[in-house]
Amino acid sequence: MKIFHIPCLQDNYSYLIIDEPTNEAALVDPVEPEKVLEVAKQHSADVKFVLTTHKHWDHAGGNNKIKELLPGIKVYGGSVDDVEGCTNKVDNGDKISLGAETNILCLHTPCHTLGHISYYVTGKEQHSPAVFTGDTLFVAGCGRFFEGTAEQMYQSLCVTLGSLPKPTRVYCGHEYTVKNLQFALTVEPENTKIVEKLTWAQNQQKTGLPTIPSTIEEELETNPFMRVDISDLQQKVGRNSPVEALREIRKMKDNWRG
Repeated sequence: MKIFHIPCLQDNYSYLIIDEPTNEAALVDPVEPEKVLEVAKQHSADVKFVLTTHKHWDHAGGNNKIKELLPGIKVYGGSVDDVEGCTNKVDNGDKISLGAETNILCLHTPCHTLGHISYYVTGKEQHSPAVFTGDTLFVAGCGRFFEGTAEQMYQSLCVTLGSLPKPTRVYCGHEYTVKNLQFALTVEPENTKIVEKLTWAQNQQKTGLPTIPSTIEEELETNPFMRVDISDLQQKVGRNSPVEALREIRKMKDNWRG
């Protein structure tokens, strides 16, 4: 499979996933439909369906327009979220096939919204899988707890996504990486992996290049929200359990002015 990122709005990412043997394609959160379909056209992709991570307008707001432009297209979205234009509701564990070799597993990752879905995508050879995490997992960060709890975000981040194979490429919904890593350094100032990745991300930003994808392995090394099982990190934020540490770090981030 091939994956193309498409910058949208101010800092959003939409994605084009192409099954190489058939050139059949899926779109992830195509908030600017004409722009996304132009990229699909450039790659001669045959767009079959839309994968919506969650209901917020900057992710689902292009769905109805896509349905106008591609009559009959399927639009997948979480069964708990009221996703604009949704034709096919999905739950945790549901599977979707794309073309000949690409398989998509729906993972319920609630907290930012209660119906948030992440999509785990694998090809025929099972190498270099990818996960589209919307606003649950960002590079070095996580989404705000708009509808859920710290317990839910811990389950979504550290259990569901954290248990994916370490080489899994992480494609998130926004370009927030530099700010997230700057905050991460305030939590773990001695973490050299964070320092190295921040330098890299700042260079990417200066040259107009994206910081996605990350990997699950990199997130486990640099993302404070995914490192809350580490007792040293819990102590740094004055808490003694993963969930309490996650709650405290989210509160710190919400109040942080970097």
